[in-house]
Amino acid sequence: MKEKIMKILKEIRFDGNFENSKDFVMDGLIDSFDIVALVSNLNNEFNVNIKPSDIMPENFCSIDAIIKTIKKYQN
Repeated sequence: MKEKIMKILKEIRFDGNFENSKDFVMDGLIDSFDIVALVSNLNNEFNVNIKPSDIMPENFCSIDAIIKTIKKYQN
């Protein structure tokens, strides 16, 4: 799952150093527009439907946060 998420992140921001970031938003690697694109790609890749109420920076600030958000919708 981590590899797929990293691939999606690199498609959105190919120049981002996601591997060495603890907080993608605080480090300026992704912004609100990127999060919208990320959610769309995650929904398609993992066959989930992330609710608008969960589209907030803290749910997409790290690989672990993204995995937690996806798993919430896979159950």
